[in-house]
Amino acid sequence: MDDLRESRVRHIFDSANFVRDLGMELTRVEDGSCEITLVPVARHQQQHGLIHAGVLAIMADHVAGCAARSVVGADEDVLTVEFKINFLRPALADRLRCRAQVLRAGKTLVVIESEVFAEKDSAEQLVSKATVTLAVKESLDLGRPR
Repeated sequence: MDDLRESRVRHIFDSANFVRDLGMELTRVEDGSCEITLVPVARHQQQHGLIHAGVLAIMADHVAGCAARSVVGADEDVLTVEFKINFLRPALADRLRCRAQVLRAGKTLVVIESEVFAEKDSAEQLVSKATVTLAVKESLDLGRPR
């Protein structure tokens, strides 16, 4: 992956204030694939002490957008138009890792698979899996690096 493309992906990740406020970190950017991590704290938990489903969904959606952004043109952007997520097991974790991979990149739509893994006591389990569809649009952020 070229430095400019990676810079564009990192820019959209860093510009998402809500994602930054949650504490997510972009840890890997490749052509058609990205990975983020999160060290969960009490604010990420629901009433039973498990990681909230919304946190897992946000991770799956945002990293999908980053992966999609890595395969579109410099003058194009992506917006989620649909996603489906399956929660496979309750998430208890010392760290969450979410990996997204482009399944198909077309001219108008990009389809991504996102998987969230919970790492606890040196073991890792798949806790959710999402399919995310993003529309390819003209650039929406005129101030971002090209």
